[in-house]
Amino acid sequence: MRRAVTLIAALLFSFVAAFAQTDRLGYSVSGKVVDASSGRPIESVNVTVPGSQHATVTNADGEFVIKSRTPIKTVSFSMLGYRSVRESVGDGPIKVLMVRIYIPLDEASIVSGNPYTILRTALDRRRDTYCTSPELLECFYRETVRKHSRYTYVAEAVARLYKYTFDGTVMRDDAAVEKSRVLISQRKRDTLSVVMQGGPTQALTHDILKNNDIMFGDEDFRLYSFTMANPEYIGDRLQFVIEFEPGWMADYALYRGRIFIDRELLTFTRIEASLDMENEAKVIRMLLVKKPSGLRFHPREASIVINYRLVEGRSRLEYFRTTTVFDCDWKKRLFKTRYTVVNELVVTDTREPAVPIPRSERFRIKDALGDRAEEFLDPDFWIDYNIIEPSESLEHATGRLRKGR
Repeated sequence: MRRAVTLIAALLFSFVAAFAQTDRLGYSVSGKVVDASSGRPIESVNVTVPGSQHATVTNADGEFVIKSRTPIKTVSFSMLGYRSVRESVGDGPIKVLMVRIYIPLDEASIVSGNPYTILRTALDRRRDTYCTSPELLECFYRETVRKHSRYTYVAEAVARLYKYTFDGTVMRDDAAVEKSRVLISQRKRDTLSVVMQGGPTQALTHDILKNNDIMFGDEDFRLYSFTMANPEYIGDRLQFVIEFEPGWMADYALYRGRIFIDRELLTFTRIEASLDMENEAKVIRMLLVKKPSGLRFHPREASIVINYRLVEGRSRLEYFRTTTVFDCDWKKRLFKTRYTVVNELVVTDTREPAVPIPRSERFRIKDALGDRAEEFLDPDFWIDYNIIEPSESLEHATGRLRKGR
């Protein structure tokens, strides 16, 4: 995970588009997911249609729309720390109440253990718990840039990810962008922004479960200190929770966070990690590729969340999100400008046959999505795809960006 988020401070962008045909998703269900006790919306809840591969996640307002090629009778919802819910579909939007799971102390003590042993066992079992045949995944990807609290850039894409079987690397994995669009602020003072290199390929390179070079290879494993935390549920499955933090000095910035391992199957289900910000120079070397002369870059946060979905007892990439927060200021200027960069990807379907992506279509790690996307104009742009519904604030932001405000 040494290259968790690759950033370039630069001037923004131009475009080339790509399109692909897809079967019509003629049936849909919408709704909102909230905490049963507080009534607060729950973000990033996994939403699936049972018996199919159709999936999405809720947005920041807890809202979702999920589409299918066949009529939808029920929809399932799962989230860390909540009981899974399956709701029947009626004529209109559904409101989903999710109940938190509290684990008694005696049960928590029963599932305690040696974190090194559990983690090492899960790592050694990856060849058995990862998908055993190649997969072609359909995904929705979004990246946004906020200057203080105002959005200055929004790009979205439908992508294909080709995932090869476990071999300890991601060398045979590839991504392709099928359809994409972008909105960029036209204000001159917003021209200094951030280009997110890699686009959907970041979900491949940071697949911690598969890629030995990210964090828990033999070289890096010894640099961390691991402790056992109280167990938690993801859906209805009990998880070992292992906390980690830097234990030794390294030439590069390390991470701290939590790893969730399914208690029964001993496979990874979720990883939360944040770059250790103690040494700013090390963080800058990892995050920043280049910047204009005279611009000072001050990183504040670089975090990553990866969810894996259990499919017939094996782990598949389900959701990927990175958040990077940094301040920029010019020499001799008094005030700093804070930027927040978020990219997220959700696997929405699978495709058959699972054929490799042709070389001519591959999206490279050095590519920027904003350089390929068309303008954000057609309101039915995503009508045939499952996406992450834009939140109210993002809808408002795209409206302002369309008007050049």
